[in-house]
Amino acid sequence: MKVRLVSFATASDAMGSSELELELANGTTVAELQQQLEQRYPDLGKLWSRLAIAIDGEVVAGSARLREGCEVALLPPVSGGSPAPDRAELTEAPLRVAEIADRVTHGGCGALVLFVGTVRDTFRGRAVERITYSGYTAMAQARLARIVEELEREHPGGRVAIVHRLGTLAVGEASVVIAVTTPHREAAYEASRRALERLKREVPIWKREHYRDGGAAWREEESLLAPVSDSLS
Repeated sequence: MKVRLVSFATASDAMGSSELELELANGTTVAELQQQLEQRYPDLGKLWSRLAIAIDGEVVAGSARLREGCEVALLPPVSGGSPAPDRAELTEAPLRVAEIADRVTHGGCGALVLFVGTVRDTFRGRAVERITYSGYTAMAQARLARIVEELEREHPGGRVAIVHRLGTLAVGEASVVIAVTTPHREAAYEASRRALERLKREVPIWKREHYRDGGAAWREEESLLAPVSDSLS
């Protein structure tokens, strides 16, 4: 059977390619694929314990079997439902905070909380010049939509928008905006905090820092987790 393999960030570096087509035996498991890949790409072996594996956009265990024509993604650690599409968005365009706030504002909201994440100029004492964000777009979009839907379900009368940049951003530019409206302020604070926590744990977006000294490094700190709704099922 044929499957499509996609990889990101350090996994892509280790393989020397971000996309491959593989011919595998019918019924091959993820664990068996791992063994084959480690033989072909030795540098991948030291990363494997940190990687999440997804089949057609869903994180799976090593025992999962691959299917003809499926897409397998190797997902390094990262720095559901269908709400209104403009409330769960990936974009390469600059983020307009007021416009994103308008997406969640309505007559029943008594509180509006905005979180704006920006590119800072240092990391652990090293001067940062810019950051490049990349993502597994189809999966990231679905995960963002699920987070928005579940948070809105947890907070009746609330609306949530999460908009994240992709591409290269200079110091000071906004990389993510989270806008939350609820009838009361406590719920707005809580939903905003939960949205950021889940974004960092569940959404396959990576960032590569470019330093003023000419160096660059992937920031891979949070292992990808299954969505909250899946982990509780």
